[in-house]
Amino acid sequence: MAQHLPWLYLAIAGLFEVGWAIGLKYTEGFTRLVPSVLTVAAMIVSLALLGIALKSLPVGTAYAVWTGVGAVGTAILGIVLFADPATLPRLACIGLIVVGIVGLKVVS
Repeated sequence: MAQHLPWLYLAIAGLFEVGWAIGLKYTEGFTRLVPSVLTVAAMIVSLALLGIALKSLPVGTAYAVWTGVGAVGTAILGIVLFADPATLPRLACIGLIVVGIVGLKVVS
């Protein structure tokens, strides 16, 4: 189980990255207090968990997975929450990011 903990921390860090990326939209340029505070808190948690994961994982792999989880999650929530385009090419590209994330986990 201990060998999987860094990956768990990394996954949670990626989810918090999604939280702060989406949160940025709600801050309206950091002019709204509560969304701004929550967004900055999510940034701190995300970076802290990434730092913990980096104690055990290769930096290139961890960073790529962290940004990949953030990109995929943010893109999906953008579609759901903000009516971002959900075209087939866009969804295929999101799928390629997922394949890359899974591939990095498998080879690491």
